[in-house]
Parts: sequence; C-alpha cells; structure tokens
Amino acid sequence: MGNAPVSGLMPVRSADRTDSSRGELGLSASRRNELQSESAHETPAFAEATARQAAKLVVSDSRIHERETSLKLWQDAETQLKNGDIESAHRNVEAALRSDPTLYPALYTRAKVFIRKHKYELAVQDCTNALKQDTTFVEAALLRASANAKLGRYAASLKEIEHVISIRPRIDGLARAMAERAWLRATCPDPSFRNGRQAINDATAACKLLEWRNEDAIDTLAAAYAEAGDFNSAVRYEQQALGTKGITAEDTKIFQYHLELFKHHQPVRSSR
Repeated sequence: MGNAPVSGLMPVRSADRTDSSRGELGLSASRRNELQSESAHETPAFAEATARQAAKLVVSDSRIHERETSLKLWQDAETQLKNGDIESAHRNVEAALRSDPTLYPALYTRAKVFIRKHKYELAVQDCTNALKQDTTFVEAALLRASANAKLGRYAASLKEIEHVISIRPRIDGLARAMAERAWLRATCPDPSFRNGRQAINDATAACKLLEWRNEDAIDTLAAAYAEAGDFNSAVRYEQQALGTKGITAEDTKIFQYHLELFKHHQPVRSSR
C-alpha cells in the first residue's frame, strides 16, 4: 500500500493537531496533545476497529488467553498515553504487538507514541501497516497525514486529507478531515499551501458539523481568521474555544498562547 491515500474510509471526530510554534512574543507553546494523545478523543472509526479486533477473540481455545492479554496491554497503553506516561505506554504497546502482531489498533497507538517522541517516520510506517490490515481505519489515515506534514511532506498530507473528504464519510469523519485541511491551510510553514479564506470555509463547516461544541475545530477557525488577517475575529473565536465545556488544561494553555499571538497580530505557524 505504501504511502498512498486509503480507500473506503470511515469517519472520525475532530482531533488534536501538533502546535509547537513560537512567535516574536517568545511565549512557550505546549504541544496540542501531540496528535490525538487522549483516548477520549477517539472516534467511531477507532471504536469500530477495536470492536472488529475484539471479535477475533473467537479463535482456538489456545489463543484466547493470548489475545486477551494483548488487548489488556494495548488498553493499558492507551490509558497511559492519555495520562501522559509515554514510556509506560510505549512498553505496553510493544508488548501487545509482540504478543499479537495482528492487533492493528495497537499499531495506531504506537504511532501516537512515536508522534509524542517526534519519530514521525516511524509513525507513518505504523499507520501504513495498520491500514494494510484495515483500509477503513480513518484515524490511522489522518494521523499519517499529520505525521507527513510534520516531516514537511505537505503535498502528501493534503492529498490524503482530501481523499477522505472526497468519499464523503459520516459527519464526524467529514468534520475531522475538513478541520485537518483548514489547519494545514492556516498554519503550514510553506506559504504555497496556506490559504486563509479556504481555511475559514473548511473550519466553519467543521464547526457547524460538530455543532460548535468542539474546541479544536473552533481553535482552527481562529487560526484561519488570523491567517486571513482578521485578528479581531481570531481573538473572538479563540475566546470561544477557551470557553468550551470540558476543555483540558493542556488545551487551555495552548489556546491562551494562540490568543496572545492573535492579540499581537501574529498568526499560528506549525513546526516541522
């Protein structure tokens, strides 16, 4: 399959992007959960992939215990990753894959670990291998797109995102993909990929699909307005993102950083 866009994709929710930009303000920017670091942000596609994998427990009696052990190790890794314990998550997901190399959701989890460790090429490889086992695993497809963007492969990232959009997945998936494209269009270090007006259109559509309840989509809309030079709107939407119910402490810190950028008429720039 290589690094080609995946076909037959299923939907996903809006997810976190990585933001380690640093403007002239000299503010310290935390990373935005490093690309879906919390299992609470996992989506129907991820749940379906997990259910399909769990269903395979109906195997020979000699393998049932082995498979249950693998699933437990993987689930522990997800919890540890959510809590920021990257090393423990890495150990457990490696153990899960040693026990059962076919547990492809664990490849996705390990890809998230690699993202947190800035090992983006390894993240791409794991996402690709997960997609070889399940071509409907949109979470892996869009995580691969994000990892490719971190590697400076903006064309490949955009191509994958646009493929997801083109197949018109369910609402969560369409919103996530549109938010991802908006983020790339608004914050890409390469100016040839930036387009503030297109980013505003995509981010607004994502926010509407998610009924204005997703803080990351609203933050993306703020970044899009900043890219378009409308910093008053950027400030307004960033404040709305900060007021979203259930926002995490880490997102609060990142959004406050963005707000300071916008107040000083500076856009957000993603890092490579």
